[in-house]
Amino acid sequence: MKKQQIQRSCLMGFIVATLIGCSQPQTPTASTSTSETPQAQITPNSTQTGEIGSIQFQANGEDFVRKGLVSKDGWNINFDHIYLNFGEATAYQSDPPYNPEAGGQPIAKTSISLVVKKTVDLAEGDENTQAIVINEVPAPPGKYNAISWNLNKGTEGILAGQVMVIEGVAKKGDQQVPFILKFDQEMQFLCGDYVGEERKGILQPGGKADLEATFHFDHLFGNGKIAATEEPNTTALGFEPLSKIATNGELVADLPTLKQKLSPADYQKLIGILSSIAHVGEGHCQELTLKK
Repeated sequence: MKKQQIQRSCLMGFIVATLIGCSQPQTPTASTSTSETPQAQITPNSTQTGEIGSIQFQANGEDFVRKGLVSKDGWNINFDHIYLNFGEATAYQSDPPYNPEAGGQPIAKTSISLVVKKTVDLAEGDENTQAIVINEVPAPPGKYNAISWNLNKGTEGILAGQVMVIEGVAKKGDQQVPFILKFDQEMQFLCGDYVGEERKGILQPGGKADLEATFHFDHLFGNGKIAATEEPNTTALGFEPLSKIATNGELVADLPTLKQKLSPADYQKLIGILSSIAHVGEGHCQELTLKK
């Protein structure tokens, strides 16, 4: 009798344990933010410890955009707007340090999403305005020594179907050419450590740091204040070829129009410039053309 009671007790215990085990809720899978201000997305192999800080992601057209420039062929150019449509920007703690000239991808022990999508105007503000803030996100401490971002087509306004739009006025002698240049080629830039007077991307526990996407528009128009034999003048397009395709004293052109009206050599020069216009300070980037 006792033996039967023990057997029944064991059987009931097994059934209860089984039911409890089966009723445990499943762990939900993580979702990916698609907002313009994402939460920090940290790679699973992160070994960083310490209080969370923040990283500010900036875009900078430098004084050439803020104050204007003289092109290599003598045109005084002032910019009203330079619109860029950023997408899918990421910062990395790369080990070993990423070398964009060697190609490939950063080998990251930690990475964070800086922005999902955001439109900025590099010419915003006056000549004393510094870099434009794109976004600020929480981040674990460490040295962020690589960065990537896309330039994607916008969906509305002046950037609808375009990744970059440049508006300005060029003057030379008694000539004046208002211009709007539109570019629809989507690109990704992979960059290494920031090169400049101050180091960037070094985030102390609980502190703040910044990272910068820098754009060198003297690579497009050249710099009339230096010799014609110096870089970037030897490879820059200048403004003279653009002035020659203006209509009624104005130039409004997208990339297909520029391909049609510029000489083949000047158009190929333009395409090469677009692929090298992005930097991190003076540091170079690898450009990957994205499919249209």
